[in-house]
Amino acid sequence: MAMKTQIEQIKVKNFKLYKDLHVTDLQRLNVFLGANGSGKTTFFKIFSFLAACLKENVTVAVNREGGFKEVITRGCDSQKDLLEFEIKFRNFEQGEKSPLITYELKIGFNRGRTFVEKEVLKYRRGRSGKPWHFLDYSKGIGSAIKNEQDYDDQAWKAKEEREEQPLGAEDILALKGLGQFERYKTIKSFRALLEQWLVSNLQNEEMRKINEVGADQQLSTSGNNLGQVASYLHEYHPNIFQMILAKMKQRVPGIDKVDASINEAGQILLKFSDNSFTDPFISKHTSDGTIKMFAYLVLLHDPAPRPLLCIEEPENYLYPTLLRELAEELREYAQQGGQVFVSTHSPDFVDALNIDELFLVKKAKGISGIYSAKKYDNQITELYENGCELGWLWQHGYFKGIDP
Repeated sequence: MAMKTQIEQIKVKNFKLYKDLHVTDLQRLNVFLGANGSGKTTFFKIFSFLAACLKENVTVAVNREGGFKEVITRGCDSQKDLLEFEIKFRNFEQGEKSPLITYELKIGFNRGRTFVEKEVLKYRRGRSGKPWHFLDYSKGIGSAIKNEQDYDDQAWKAKEEREEQPLGAEDILALKGLGQFERYKTIKSFRALLEQWLVSNLQNEEMRKINEVGADQQLSTSGNNLGQVASYLHEYHPNIFQMILAKMKQRVPGIDKVDASINEAGQILLKFSDNSFTDPFISKHTSDGTIKMFAYLVLLHDPAPRPLLCIEEPENYLYPTLLRELAEELREYAQQGGQVFVSTHSPDFVDALNIDELFLVKKAKGISGIYSAKKYDNQITELYENGCELGWLWQHGYFKGIDP
């Protein structure tokens, strides 16, 4: 089952190109359009960075990016200024009237040490009353709500009861320490959300690798386990595998069969059969476009969709006429419960979007910003509402300041 969550707002301060970012009005499907170097990849890096903070700790996450001085925005004082993140989201598993939940994280650096300056998870039931801080920590010390059920049942009269739980280190997230306990329901839920995020950047050479037999059920970031996941779907979800195969036949001329078989060395071979040839091609010798399309179909027909899926430039190696169908498939994936963020340079892909789904990434004087296309320029909205497609408007220069 997918976790039915939706991020509605993101605030970021002092993270690489983003000195002071505030993105609002996020949808189920969100597409980010901008020139090379404008900050699209850096925006996605926010999510992989936060996931690394949770999986390891903030020291490891910062060091993977080259150290605190490389992560913090140029011009900031690395000894005084903080990396700041704020995510506002709803968890629709709590019903359609789910409260807006806020997660705040501030990370500091001093004398060679990276630490959590502040970590808060909070929400408020109804429009009045004080929000409850389900988690409130600084430098490994803090407390969590222990009577969460009272707040769910009788928020108007419930009194919060807290318990202190030291974490043992200044650079560990309380989400990691407390999110494993059933009694912290909201904390556990957000931890699960972060753990399942995927920033997908499928690499053809990685996807062509012959996999050892294994039990991977979901594609990795690079797609290097494509054989294992295809084999899993083939064996345990044959209906989904047949649906993928039917779409491959429609979109890739000549392809009429895909097999996941095991050779004598115990490795998984993906074989693509072309009806013009007697022998199938193994994935190693299949075209870039064929393997990319197959991987996207496997990714988007996941029986347990990711709560957040980020995809960089899905148009690479795909024929332009296929991009409209891919956009519709991403939208369907998002409607099942997984939110989708996509970066693109393709006018054909952008043509398939509603204006609410498009965001423009723009860099000026070394600092990036992200703007809703709907609010960027009244003329764009007017032309779109009169039937002009967004990719056409972009190609004809209506998105002022976006091109390099």
